[in-house]
Amino acid sequence: MAGTRSDETNTLFSPYKMGKFSLSHRVVLAPMTRCRALNGIPRPALAEYYSQRSTSGGFLISEGTIISETAPGFPHVPGIYTEEQVEAWKKVVDAVHAKGSIIFCQLWHVGRASHQVYQPGGGPPISSTSKPISRRWRILMPDGTYGIYPEPQALKTCEIPELVEQYRRAALNAIRAGFDGIEIHGAHGYLIDQFLKDGINDRTDEYGGSLANRCKFLVQVVQAVVSAIGAERVGVRVSPAIDHLDATDSNPLTLGLAVIERLNKLQLQFSSKLTYLHITQPRYTAYGQTESGRPGSEDEEAHMIRTWRRAFQGTFMCSGGFTRELGMQAVAEGDTDLVSYGRLFIANPDLVLRFKVNAPLNKYIRKTFYTQDPVVGYTDYPFLMRSHL
Repeated sequence: MAGTRSDETNTLFSPYKMGKFSLSHRVVLAPMTRCRALNGIPRPALAEYYSQRSTSGGFLISEGTIISETAPGFPHVPGIYTEEQVEAWKKVVDAVHAKGSIIFCQLWHVGRASHQVYQPGGGPPISSTSKPISRRWRILMPDGTYGIYPEPQALKTCEIPELVEQYRRAALNAIRAGFDGIEIHGAHGYLIDQFLKDGINDRTDEYGGSLANRCKFLVQVVQAVVSAIGAERVGVRVSPAIDHLDATDSNPLTLGLAVIERLNKLQLQFSSKLTYLHITQPRYTAYGQTESGRPGSEDEEAHMIRTWRRAFQGTFMCSGGFTRELGMQAVAEGDTDLVSYGRLFIANPDLVLRFKVNAPLNKYIRKTFYTQDPVVGYTDYPFLMRSHL
């Protein structure tokens, strides 16, 4: 079984069997870009950061980790496509495992959400389309300023298999680095989402048009990664209702169900469950600057999440704007098995303990989210015991 449930009312602190992984609680570290991997190499600061947020039986998902030279769209994000990167990640993973936690590596390609400054040879970013991201959005440049997203180059049909292969190689590298598994980042307007969403994907080949065609790239990536490392080590993240980076779809509910239908079929083909499906709530806030997701009532949003949750045959994880109370409610009502927390975990390395004792939370400092300082705004947030003794 991918997950176990009982008739008892569960809380964030109830144990959970996530496939072959036994979790002691359901508070998950969400993947978050932090820009501390100078020149793409995980440094000792990353080991400290993830270790601080590790608990015995806890589950962590790494920041988005780029799968190739064409994948980045932020400064100083870690990669998992060179030997030097693999070796550096081993120290981070070892620090997490020493605390008794489980950690997955999130595999990331930003697609058109990049800039020539991040691309090899200064070329254009690649995507499903040649349409650029609108000027509603800005890209963080290496010097800390914000720029305009350029026009991407639409991938030729014959080029797509190489992208699929990059995900497969990255997954193998992640396992060699010691990660317990990987999460395929198919959300938030990045490359896979650029194929899924009909507001972006304007292709006329086998990867565009119908829902089946738009899901094809994600399906091929999942198949390739599972063939390399096994379904029980693979999670998938999608965000059908989120319009981050102009990633809109005319029917998010149907898109989510189409993805889930295909993942369920793949699980039958694999004769094994994926580790989990990770879906971002419509209330997710992009960078805290603008509300993302299609406008709608809380009832409509809850209906979408519950529909997807009922449809997926396996462990279900939600993220996006959860507080302690909302997380407890979602788990108790059976709307999700696990809840991933982002910004609250940035400012509270001992978030699990603070939630358990219902202690006050540190406030996060937004201006240090994407800086390169290895300590300030990264590993210097106080722990509960230190701040109250």
